Amino acid sequence: MSASFFSRIDEPRVVEAIRLAELRCRGEIRVHVTGKPVSDVIKEATATFERLGMTATAERNGVLIFVASRSQKFAVLGDSGMTSIVGTHVLDEMAASMSTAFREGRFTDGLVAAVERAGDLLAAHFPRVEGVSDENELSNDISRG
Repeated sequence: MSASFFSRIDEPRVVEAIRLAELRCRGEIRVHVTGKPVSDVIKEATATFERLGMTATAERNGVLIFVASRSQKFAVLGDSGMTSIVGTHVLDEMAASMSTAFREGRFTDGLVAAVERAGDLLAAHFPRVEGVSDENELSNDISRG
């Protein structure tokens, strides 16, 4: 992957996948892409998770899909409310699937599949409650940094 990674993502499609996934659950999903070199992807993703305010959600059920394009590293992190239920193994599997899609040049597909899988997990464990308003606590836009 190169600097052209950003230009190879269909951002509206990813943002729409986030919006649709969040309509089915009470969780929050973010995608963050960095072009800077990253040696420890988990450490960088964790810092980004906190910087984006993902630890401040009401149910601590946010999911971050983190991509370090220059370093060709990926991570999927869940907040404590999520990982206490599903663990981290399923999130690691999501990152591995994303990596496979990226190696095949299917960047948008890889991100959308990860978003949809995160939405499935959140909907299973944090479903929307009919008649109860659910505020979109975090932006659905892809963040960069």
